[in-house]
Amino acid sequence: MIDSYTLDQCKKHKEIRELKIKNLEHAIKQSEEMISLSNMDSKTLIFLRRKVAESMQELEVLYLMNSQD
Repeated sequence: MIDSYTLDQCKKHKEIRELKIKNLEHAIKQSEEMISLSNMDSKTLIFLRRKVAESMQELEVLYLMNSQD
């Protein structure tokens, strides 16, 4: 989950929020590509999938902030 300081900064500054959104979108895309092309063990894949899910939740929070502006 997004730490409280980052969340507060995203609330106050739209440009920081937009940058965080862009970074999360890129990280999710890259992680999903790694997962789809991967021969990793199941423990590592589960970890990556969990991180992708957490990132998607963070992204939803940031999208919600954007919609309220």
